[in-house]
Amino acid sequence: MAEDNKENPFKVFESLGKEILSGLLDNVEKEYLNLSGTEKEKFYGAKPADKLRVLEACVRKKRDEAGRILVETLFSKEKESTSAEVLPEIKAGPDESAEFTYPLKLCPREEFLRLCKEKAGEIYPIKERKNRTRLALIICNIEFKILSRRNGAEVDIEGMKRLLEGLGYSVDVKKQLTAMEMQSVLQAFAARPEHRSSDSTFLVFMSHGFLEGICGTMHSKEQPDMLSYDTIFQIFNNNNCQSLKDKPKIFIVQACRGEKNGISWHKDSPSVSADSSSQSSENLEEETIHNAHMEKDFIAFWASTRHNVSWRDKTQGSPFIKQLITCFQKYSWCYHLEEVFQKVQQSFEKPSIKTQMPTIERVTLTRDFYLFPGN
Repeated sequence: MAEDNKENPFKVFESLGKEILSGLLDNVEKEYLNLSGTEKEKFYGAKPADKLRVLEACVRKKRDEAGRILVETLFSKEKESTSAEVLPEIKAGPDESAEFTYPLKLCPREEFLRLCKEKAGEIYPIKERKNRTRLALIICNIEFKILSRRNGAEVDIEGMKRLLEGLGYSVDVKKQLTAMEMQSVLQAFAARPEHRSSDSTFLVFMSHGFLEGICGTMHSKEQPDMLSYDTIFQIFNNNNCQSLKDKPKIFIVQACRGEKNGISWHKDSPSVSADSSSQSSENLEEETIHNAHMEKDFIAFWASTRHNVSWRDKTQGSPFIKQLITCFQKYSWCYHLEEVFQKVQQSFEKPSIKTQMPTIERVTLTRDFYLFPGN
């Protein structure tokens, strides 16, 4: 029959697949792996279907580098287009709302090397991925003895953990802590030896809060349970956390800073009011002088401006965390940290049901901090 003379289409695809795989592996070997003479003989003498096995031993010896190379080669066409892409101008833009599933865009290796060379001395140095031990900490209180439950906070935890892991951080998540327990956890985290071989750290706080600090799980008007932000900064200053000296320390805070505003979302603020006069002016003056000497390489990003509430949807999580994740996923490959934060602010620029304005404060960064995801 006529059909018997036609080539089997499955055989055609199989042959084509072998040719593509063989060419891909040849490119990986030539450009990157630098096989020894004996290994090269075995590699080029092997059949296309067997070449991957020949590379196995070499890949095992330098697993991280080979994995990165293979991914870059597989997506070389996309990489070529992104490397030639003009960085988008930072300007007021639309709402960046998107699901947490938006992929984290990686920085092409050549773009990473170019910026490191052109901006040497202007950016914080990034340690080699194979040698660094980046750590991040998420503290989230959901259930409280007196205060309302923070429904939707689980979504924020999941999204932030996934983002930070994608950026190369090992993430610790601590939940349901009193103020004293939060302080103990932070002190233990600041003492971690991994910070010595890290180049930065992220600390994420999600709870009810006031202007002065963040609430522990036992907070009430009669018996306050609040960890002050000043205490947090003191734990990580250059005197108390020398392993992170001259390295960016990024604080993300999803919590209210007051009671102003009245939109019908769940507020991350207790129903009680804080007595802001409880701290003496003398103490404030001393703290300012102390911080001027001890604080450096910090940046804090709050969900709202001072004295105002921040919002949280009880099923989708907080708009601030959602926008933050989306902007990191889209822009951290080419923008430094403060520019990414600015993108988040722009997404809240037009007042809507999410009427709040994220705020960058306590900035003592002396250089630009690029995350260079993928590098």
